[in-house]
Amino acid sequence: SSRAEPQRRRMPLAALRTYLRVMTDVTSLIMRVPAVARTFEAVPTFRDADTARRDRVVALLWGGLCHALFGMAVLAMVANMWFGMQLGLGSVPQPWGWVANVMLLIQFPLGHSLLLGPARRMLARMAPAGRGGTLATTTFALVASIQLLALFALWTPSGIVWWEAEGAVRWVIGAAYAGAFLMLVKASWDAGAEVQSGLLGWLSLWRGVKPVFPPMPVTGLFRHIRHPIYLAFALTTWAVPVWTPDQLLLAVVLTAYCAFGPHLKERRLEGLHGERWRQYRAKTPFWVPGLRGVLCGRAVGRPGSAPP
Repeated sequence: SSRAEPQRRRMPLAALRTYLRVMTDVTSLIMRVPAVARTFEAVPTFRDADTARRDRVVALLWGGLCHALFGMAVLAMVANMWFGMQLGLGSVPQPWGWVANVMLLIQFPLGHSLLLGPARRMLARMAPAGRGGTLATTTFALVASIQLLALFALWTPSGIVWWEAEGAVRWVIGAAYAGAFLMLVKASWDAGAEVQSGLLGWLSLWRGVKPVFPPMPVTGLFRHIRHPIYLAFALTTWAVPVWTPDQLLLAVVLTAYCAFGPHLKERRLEGLHGERWRQYRAKTPFWVPGLRGVLCGRAVGRPGSAPP
């Protein structure tokens, strides 16, 4: 027993070292991707060996946590919506369950908007080791992942099923569901996958360079509409094979956010890109190619600051 105790104490340290070795190898592979390599072409700043070692450990731990939570959130989202939001682990008694669900729904768009706007500076204070500025995009993705995971994992199911697709109809809807998520992936890639995934922050800290944001997206899906990420996200909430009051509430609230939230984002984009953004906005529809209307108008308000 006395011999086993030191071994048990060494196990967490050994696991951490293994994790760091694996992540170091993964990071080397990531840096070989041409699109990623171009983003990190800047010459690293000088760091002494101890600082470089500490920064790399912080980068790998913060980045690993971000991507792990991101993966869990995506899995919870895909699975729960496929079953009409009936897989949630929440158990709040009704009618308070609906109140809890509404609060879970509100916290995501509210927190998302605040961290991209008035509370943006908080991102620099959330990361460890005084590296908040460099890790801002990673921290934002981490917080957003926690919010999404909370929404889809802690939802209290109503147990009421209005309609469930069967047979060929279920396959067709399933194809539409997959297509909506593929569109979301494609739009995120076009917008700059390193920013959307949180990769930019921790990989910049790993290399010892200042984060360099990709240029304003105007290619891919952004060639046709201004906000393909928001559109794809909204579509995922409607292309489902099981309809419940839970799913309807989720779809209505998140679609409303995806329709009107981008107008706040456009203020920041105008402040960041100026005339180039205004020219792009004038010729590119909001959501639907070739359609200009209520959701295709000009953003209002004063120019804001750049996203993290």
